[in-house]
Amino acid sequence: MTEPRQRNVGGDRVTGHRPLATSVIVLENARIVTPTAIVEGALRIEGDRITGVGDVNRNSCDTVDARGRLVLPGLIDLHGDDIESHLHPRSGARVDTHMALASADRANVAAGITTKFHAISFEIDPEENRSPELGTEITAAVERADDLMADHRIHARCEVTQERCVEAVEEVIAAGDAALVSVMSHIPGKGQFRDRDSFLEYYRTSQKHTLEEAHELIEERGDLELTTIHKRVNRVVEAAHAHGIPTASHDDEEIAEVERLYDVGLDISEYPITLEAAERAHDLGMTVTMGAPNLVRGGSQWGNLRTADAIDAGIVNALVADYHPASLLAAPFVDTGEPLPKRVARVTKHPADAVGLSERGRIVDGCRADLIVVDEQPTPTVTRAFVAGTPVYRAEGSP
Repeated sequence: MTEPRQRNVGGDRVTGHRPLATSVIVLENARIVTPTAIVEGALRIEGDRITGVGDVNRNSCDTVDARGRLVLPGLIDLHGDDIESHLHPRSGARVDTHMALASADRANVAAGITTKFHAISFEIDPEENRSPELGTEITAAVERADDLMADHRIHARCEVTQERCVEAVEEVIAAGDAALVSVMSHIPGKGQFRDRDSFLEYYRTSQKHTLEEAHELIEERGDLELTTIHKRVNRVVEAAHAHGIPTASHDDEEIAEVERLYDVGLDISEYPITLEAAERAHDLGMTVTMGAPNLVRGGSQWGNLRTADAIDAGIVNALVADYHPASLLAAPFVDTGEPLPKRVARVTKHPADAVGLSERGRIVDGCRADLIVVDEQPTPTVTRAFVAGTPVYRAEGSP
């Protein structure tokens, strides 16, 4: 297997919660999930760092009784488009952008996500409430927000069949506002739409589109020369890499397609829809990400590759929340026949490594103290969350 490529990305961002340099907290009576084992004991936090695991110094500290619950690294979501449901809680009902962002922030932290990459679609699709202008607006809101609990970043998803979207993503990249960039082409015969009939069937059953609109999209996007799409992909990837930003492909289907995208410089393969494509991406050293809802629900809603089957094949590096943050928390508790630390790494350490956040996603001395306390029963629930050492969330029935 080829070693994955590394890009100079990541680093801490200022959030609305900054720990005092002298703050010291010890989580006691915990089952701590480290990268290799489950450690019974305590975890010490000093400022924004982890400074002890297991048998720790309890001098001059505040203590929190974890009551035998699990302590995990804060989850890292590389692809979550749930912000869309907060922006438009009902079709035609738009709420203020910052209100939506604040609501998404609380929902994600409650699901254990402490580092969130909002997968913003730069795509012209009014019926899905998507446009490059809205993508730019959300990006700006994330960049100026300073009152949120989690660390929020932008994953700019570029619809390369639309020139205006390519230009908008290039502007976001140039402004330094993207932390991850992916390329996608939603056309019949590509990705989740395996052929013209499946494309039309999706729109026939959609409550937001008509068949007439589907035919218009086929005419608009299907007439594009493949060389034009390739050139636009190259433009976006080159711009991202010039700024040290990791890049991803979306809905890879064929081995040749994966190889071409790897040669262009793509780092991550998101939602490969066939086992063959996923295996090739993995062999090339790309980070293979699959949907956590796919695993939790037991399959793809499109009839594509099952996350469970890809895990059985040993080719899934990371899971993402997609449209449902709670599934990212539930995913490590789905029995795949693997030890818990390995399952937890798919939602913590591996996604962190994929985007250069080497001090997150792991409970190790000296790493950033993004942590969650989890009650496993009756369903995995976050009872406490810490971001950069600061307590930001608590949901316990008694003191």
